[in-house]
Amino acid sequence: MSLTRRGFLQNGSLAAISLAVPQTLSQVPAAKSAPKFRTQLNASSLTPFVDALPIPEIAHPVDHRPSPADPAQKLPYYRVAMRPFETKIHRDMKPTRLWGYGGASPGPTFETRSGQGLLVEWVNELPDAHFLPIDHSIHGAEATKPDVRTVVHLHGAKAPPDSDGYPDNWYTSGKSAIYHYPNRQDAAMLWYHDHALGINRLNVFAGLLGAFFVRDEFEDSLGLPSGKYEIPLVIYDRIFDLEGQLNYPISADPKKPWVPEVFGDAILVNGKLFPYLEVEPRQYRFRVLNGANGRFFHLSLENGQAFHQIGTDQGLLPAPLELTRASLAPAERTDLIVDFSGMEGKNVVLKNDISAILQFRVSKIAAETRNASARALALPQTLRPVPKIPESSAIKTRTLSLVEVDDLVQRPMTMLLNNAHWSMPVTENPVLDSTEIWELLNTTDDAHPIHLHLVRFQILDRRNFDVSAYWIKGELKYTGPAQPPDPSEAGWKDTVRADPGMVTRIIARFEGFPGRYVWHCHILEHEDNEMMRPYDVIAAP
Repeated sequence: MSLTRRGFLQNGSLAAISLAVPQTLSQVPAAKSAPKFRTQLNASSLTPFVDALPIPEIAHPVDHRPSPADPAQKLPYYRVAMRPFETKIHRDMKPTRLWGYGGASPGPTFETRSGQGLLVEWVNELPDAHFLPIDHSIHGAEATKPDVRTVVHLHGAKAPPDSDGYPDNWYTSGKSAIYHYPNRQDAAMLWYHDHALGINRLNVFAGLLGAFFVRDEFEDSLGLPSGKYEIPLVIYDRIFDLEGQLNYPISADPKKPWVPEVFGDAILVNGKLFPYLEVEPRQYRFRVLNGANGRFFHLSLENGQAFHQIGTDQGLLPAPLELTRASLAPAERTDLIVDFSGMEGKNVVLKNDISAILQFRVSKIAAETRNASARALALPQTLRPVPKIPESSAIKTRTLSLVEVDDLVQRPMTMLLNNAHWSMPVTENPVLDSTEIWELLNTTDDAHPIHLHLVRFQILDRRNFDVSAYWIKGELKYTGPAQPPDPSEAGWKDTVRADPGMVTRIIARFEGFPGRYVWHCHILEHEDNEMMRPYDVIAAP
């Protein structure tokens, strides 16, 4: 696949300034003021590996309350407030103003079991004015709406529609919403983040994201590394100014500051820049999330060592997959086993492309202890079966286009799904418990990570097609053979990379609940500017 303009930026380390210019140093801007320019901090000028990797705290319930599905059943009840705070991203930076769940970013990690539901009251304790630049020309972010609005989406959850975080169901400071997560799904790493229409990209950039784990007995039986040997790695990029503050880029038009993508030179892991982690010479399980607004990550170990992928978005793969590089589009997750055996006293660096982002410091330990650990942690050769959904079971195939609308000098102005805007009538209405194939025709120059709420799905294939013939004649003309999904995509997914000039086919069974959900591109700047559509799961007649 050829490298496009945005593909280059997604891979590069110093990309933001070629698409947009940073803001000025200022206090919290007035709601209707135009953002100004300010100088960007060069993250590479900072000394790496001087801060320990933080591990987000585990969320704990504060009470038990009746289940909405069965009032006789009491569910754990959590109360998590969204509020501003300050923290040092790096030892040599000034404290950075952020927004976070529970006053942290990433927020507290949820730990729950499959089939064990819980309730979360998401409380908005944020200020009334936003500190990042709102584009009031975007649908859903009009100047008539409050600057600061939030709604929480648990990404990957099979949740009822009134607990899914529908983008229009936002609420303002001083208000809250109680969501019910039944957790009737296999073990997987999910994640929660803001989903407010028109400003989602800003709220997530400000820090509103966190991890959520579902566990089950099957996964427990495999004897995978656990406890202190299982570590979440929430990875995302940011831009900072010389005062250590978030520096979200803007366009040259003060009335329309939206930019099509944001790629920062500062790559954070669990909220720290260039952290280190002390590990023992044994196997570790790393649960990795790409929480970036738009950057695609390509992770490898600097020493060229191989590792094993054992899972993806919605849980375990059928078998371990040996890799030397793991690629993640925004919102995708991967489950990795890294073995530090035999590396006593050495430092091992995790890279994104050519940029170091995390250092592992392997401790020295007695050989007999190391050998005992290795024997106890043999990696299973088979993991969880992933039975293929037969294409013959699909009752409908939908052909859906991915579209970019440019101005006269080919600057992106808006992004569309199926050439439709958010507010247009719903056109996708699968029947509950039915199976459908969705063909995603990417007519743009860039890869789009497409996320469907509620469901998990499988990738069938990708195939090149003639984009010009599609637009001029309305015909779908393939120009190459179907390509199977990458082995790393062989499990259950909820986010799929739709490559440019290709038809990406997925198959899904629409299980769970009837009601209104959404599907969208998970490049947050695209999602905020019309690349999101509602869809209705309707009850069978």
